[in-house]
Amino acid sequence: MKEELLRRVLSSYKGRRGDLIPILQAVQANFGRLPEEAMLKIARFIGIPESEVYAVATFYTQFRLTPLGRKHVTACRGTACHIRGAPQILQEIEKAVGIKEGEVTSDLEYSLETVACIGCCALAPCIRINRDVHGELTPERVEELFPTSKQCHPE
Repeated sequence: MKEELLRRVLSSYKGRRGDLIPILQAVQANFGRLPEEAMLKIARFIGIPESEVYAVATFYTQFRLTPLGRKHVTACRGTACHIRGAPQILQEIEKAVGIKEGEVTSDLEYSLETVACIGCCALAPCIRINRDVHGELTPERVEELFPTSKQCHPE
């Protein structure tokens, strides 16, 4: 962990209890996740138990304890996508990249999450890889999107 970067982040706050969520947001913005060491230092800085910092970090879905993969896959599970086969698409993605929802590959190439709605219902079922939306998915299209992954993670 970069101590100096964390010091700079904390120096913008007074160490009040109400600073916890903004501090966690700032740390995640700088580190891409909430490292355990940073959460320990945040607890000391604010003067609250470490368990309280962890409880807040795990309660809100905006916070991540693990890093995102270089290719962050977001699968939509909204109504339109669900009706048009999103559960099967998610299964195909999990099989292709070798991880389940909420996980990151050991090489940090892929991370996978689901969301309530991407906002592209006309393209259902759809996913987003980083900032690129891919719609009207079929199992065959999933294979096209993740061609090398299948070779890396055999069934």
